[in-house]
Amino acid sequence: MARLPRRLGYGEEATLVEHLDELRTRIIVSLVALTIGVTIAYIFHHRLVHWLEQPLPPERRHLITFGVAEPFMTSLWVSIWAGLGLALPVLLWQLWGFLAPAVEENSQRFVAMFVAFGSALFVAGVAFGYFLALPAALHFLTNYDSNLFNIQIRARDYISFAIGVLVAVGVVFELPIFVLALVRLGILTTRGLRNNRRLGYFLVAVVAVLLPGIDPVTTIVEALPLMVLYEGSIWLAVFVERRWGTARDPLEPIPE
Repeated sequence: MARLPRRLGYGEEATLVEHLDELRTRIIVSLVALTIGVTIAYIFHHRLVHWLEQPLPPERRHLITFGVAEPFMTSLWVSIWAGLGLALPVLLWQLWGFLAPAVEENSQRFVAMFVAFGSALFVAGVAFGYFLALPAALHFLTNYDSNLFNIQIRARDYISFAIGVLVAVGVVFELPIFVLALVRLGILTTRGLRNNRRLGYFLVAVVAVLLPGIDPVTTIVEALPLMVLYEGSIWLAVFVERRWGTARDPLEPIPE
């Protein structure tokens, strides 16, 4: 019976063949996890589709399809995205298990903290997109010039749009992680961030415009939390920069 791959310790030596065998095993584990995730998601795909329909105005929630294979392909597409979400913890764990031996133990705790913080931010972003940004966009877009058009919503196009908005908002909620990483690498400083607030807010506004959802209502709804996140990132960077600066090595734990 094949065993799950063991994570090597920091500095532990292994041959090229052993590394390749570990990589192969981790890829197999990841593919199995992804397959199980997609299978579970497909079993409940009707609930997932209904869940994605909820942000639509009540009179627009009956999606339509035009192709013979479109119902199946649309449900499969939803299941793949949901299955990827279910399998993501396993995928990230396998990736980290392969890369962790190259990182010092103190740095491993630092990375783990960032991953946990980033995961929480992503979930918060998806929730914000689902409950606020997406309904605002759909209300505006699906009622725009309704006296001129017979508005019917195609399932494939709507689901691609909805997933795109949710994923994009979740990713841009990672702004604090991005800012902290640049400060940690020395590319940015907290003094520079504070002195260039106007430029930072301008860039945040540009990002909000580039997000899925081309209407002004959605852009404003997405821009406001990004500005709050940017301001919070500055003060969070000030705090962690001071802690990093108090130790000989920024990645070493702070003495009590």
